[in-house]
Amino acid sequence: MKIDILNLDGKKNSIEVLDKIFSANINKKVVEQVLYKTNSNYKGRHGKTKQQNEVAGSTAKIYAQKGTGGARHASRKAPIFVGGGVAHGPKGQLAYKKRKLNKSEKKLSIASLISEKNKLKKLLIFSDFNNEIKKTKEMNLIIKKFDISNSLIILDKNSKEKIEKSARNIPNIKVTDVNHFSAFDIIKFKKIVFTESSVKELEKRYV
Repeated sequence: MKIDILNLDGKKNSIEVLDKIFSANINKKVVEQVLYKTNSNYKGRHGKTKQQNEVAGSTAKIYAQKGTGGARHASRKAPIFVGGGVAHGPKGQLAYKKRKLNKSEKKLSIASLISEKNKLKKLLIFSDFNNEIKKTKEMNLIIKKFDISNSLIILDKNSKEKIEKSARNIPNIKVTDVNHFSAFDIIKFKKIVFTESSVKELEKRYV
């Protein structure tokens, strides 16, 4: 399929793009699964309690097994005693099992979300940024001109070097490259912006 490509002057051209990225069937089930796994992996698991074997102290039996008339006990480190280990408590970040994301799941979810943005006319493709934009004020003017506030801007390496510094302090704008964005990023922002070269780099993954 063909899609419009914009210059900073506002002039339009068109480029051929892969249907399976920009006009794919929107698979909502896969998108939901990927977002669920991504969100689960983002959460920090910092809660940590000491297990019985981690509590400092003697492991000696507190009194004889028989003949006392009392219940049987081992050491003071048992969970039943104050200051002992905690049974079934949180075990911290290292013990937390992360959910695995398959490459095919990632690709399918990203293609579905990009296609949806394209269908809703919330996707723009610019020509590569050849001139460096040094000032945030200049970048703000471009954002207002093309109505791309609240956008994920996915760039090729060269374009990223040209505009990254001028865009990093603008709220609701995220500048990244083709290798470092996720389905969660696409959902988070209203619009997505590519450059011509970043589109070609993205397409190489799907060929």
